[in-house]
Amino acid sequence: MNASEVAKRVRENFAVQLILKEEVAELDRLSMQKELALATFVKEVRFVSKEQAAEELKAQLDEDFVDFLGYNPLRNAFDLRLKAEYVTPAQLVLIERDLEILEFVESVSYDKPLLELMNDNIRRLGLFLLIGTFILLIISIALINSSIRLSIYSRRFLIKTMQLVGATSGFIRRPFLKTGLIHGILGSLVATLLLTALLYSIFNKFPDAAEILQPIHYALAFVAMLILGILISWICTYFAVRRYLSLKTDELYY
Repeated sequence: MNASEVAKRVRENFAVQLILKEEVAELDRLSMQKELALATFVKEVRFVSKEQAAEELKAQLDEDFVDFLGYNPLRNAFDLRLKAEYVTPAQLVLIERDLEILEFVESVSYDKPLLELMNDNIRRLGLFLLIGTFILLIISIALINSSIRLSIYSRRFLIKTMQLVGATSGFIRRPFLKTGLIHGILGSLVATLLLTALLYSIFNKFPDAAEILQPIHYALAFVAMLILGILISWICTYFAVRRYLSLKTDELYY
């Protein structure tokens, strides 16, 4: 969820520049700015005058190119920030085509190599996190399952004794499942506290990180940990107990 939010912010910071024609009147420019702001694919529109653009370029170059040239070669322009779902090569080709036919637009420009590199990196990051999450989940299940099996193995004779005195499978299984449920809840609460402490430490050192992860993300993560903790413990306990319920007495010694 965090990676998804970061990817969204990266995409929404990608700039598309509309270079305006020289003869655009102020009223037409304002009208066009409002029209662009209402477009479905636009998140933010910023007008950059040629004077402002010259000042920004001077700061970047650390040189007054206007004095050197004797005139300002730059044009008035709009800087567009698009909504994240539209920042893809295919979508931008269509958007560029629509923008180029506008009356007062001379040209549309954006960094195509940067766009492709950005989308490739986002895909790689998503795949890496997906694989990493899957591996950690498998490790967690294996560790929990091994611990539960060892715990029940030490009580296998008790299970068989209860069977011999006439206890039903459901009656024998019930206290083990209850213990597995409690352990799942406790494990989830400990994990939640550790994650909260980790996030608190990160946000203290990097305050801007707090803006990325929304409160709903915390809630979803904590609910997911609780549900997974309970399910994994309960299922592993169920199958471990069932195994010893089906064993014959002489098999308990192996």
